[in-house]
Amino acid sequence: MLGLTPLGALHTAIGLVAVIAGFVALARYKEISSRSTSGSVFFWGTVITCLTGFGIFQHGGFGKPHVLGIVTLVVLAVALAAERTGAFARTSPYVAPLGYSLALFLHFIPSTVETLTRLPAGAPYLANPDDPKSQPIIGFFFLAFLVGATLQVLRLRKMPPPLTVPEPVR
Repeated sequence: MLGLTPLGALHTAIGLVAVIAGFVALARYKEISSRSTSGSVFFWGTVITCLTGFGIFQHGGFGKPHVLGIVTLVVLAVALAAERTGAFARTSPYVAPLGYSLALFLHFIPSTVETLTRLPAGAPYLANPDDPKSQPIIGFFFLAFLVGATLQVLRLRKMPPPLTVPEPVR
């Protein structure tokens, strides 16, 4: 099917589920969080997509797709640390959802390139993964990410700060 190996087909299917789950979380909760079912599916689907991608991208050894997979895993780890441990103090409520949204954007780089080097069948839009015609499309997705990130920050700034429990007097 369009030059996909069985691992490539599994990778693509899991990636699609992750992206859909990410959009479901954004639509439902206005952010992606691993604490929601859709956010958790996004998180783990993205992790699995990155890991299976390492076995697929074999265009002459270690390359750009591998770097993107590593960057995505680092972004997810940072977002999870911010969400679960508050590792970034007062900025953690911003770091977590913006990190997950960045990870969602990062899905669109390989998906755009890989899809358009295969479609339309027989006359793909892109000649190869480095074809400059992919740049405006990825730029559009980046612009959509920036708009979404700005809306998330504005929404988060309007939210009241979390309640803190005072220390007991000793």
